[in-house]
Amino acid sequence: MDVPSTSFISLLSGVTFILLIPGDSCTDIIGGNEAYPHSRPYMALINDGKYMCGGVLIQENWVITAAHCSIQKKKAKVILGAHSVSKKEPEKQRMKVKREFPYPRYNEKKHEGDLKLLQLNGKVKITKAVKQLNLPKGGKDVKPGTTCQAAGWGLITKKPMKLPDTLREVNVTVIDRKICSDKDHYNHHPDIGPNMICAGDRNGGKGTCDGDSGGPLICKGTFVGIISFGPEKCGDPNLPGVYTFLSTEYLNWIRNTIKGVV
Repeated sequence: MDVPSTSFISLLSGVTFILLIPGDSCTDIIGGNEAYPHSRPYMALINDGKYMCGGVLIQENWVITAAHCSIQKKKAKVILGAHSVSKKEPEKQRMKVKREFPYPRYNEKKHEGDLKLLQLNGKVKITKAVKQLNLPKGGKDVKPGTTCQAAGWGLITKKPMKLPDTLREVNVTVIDRKICSDKDHYNHHPDIGPNMICAGDRNGGKGTCDGDSGGPLICKGTFVGIISFGPEKCGDPNLPGVYTFLSTEYLNWIRNTIKGVV
């Protein structure tokens, strides 16, 4: 889910933050490690002064994120080249959102089609710290047991609520959809369908948590998914994170949408 950016409170003079978050989904990084600065140059930080979300630069003027990320287009800033949320890094480039294109059949209740395109108001400058992440050529499925990586800015613990200032990353393992949907996991609430990927840690304590919907899932160097939703208890071994799978259906929509924009 997206995070109210107005809820960030500095603790003393450090760079640790507390976050007060309504809602019940987990969509950022818990149990991971700080990423090497600017090692993921495609990461986008989306902030409209009220809410904050993550995204991925896929073309010089296009970012993909989650459909459920609520942003006020007129106020939204898309920040590329960030490692720290708060510091004035010279690598940062700030863009505005020109147009939003949510997936037309997005179903909020079932979490289906949870993706959205943002057309920026101009082209970013490609640098060492700002680069696009290529979409996969086809929607090749990811086998259960595959180790993948998720990245984002957000909660590292929920009790107490603690948000780091810098980008973090975590390894997660893909879980079979049937297992993820069974009574010991999501129990078909919702069904984990073919356009979703379920990934977590069998021992718990690692995965996604509140704050960075729209961030990437990368498996064997390929961009395969977008952080979508998860349980109230982040890092629950029985309720792993769920990602929007970049299936052939979604990839065709992405390419046709971008191609059709004048």
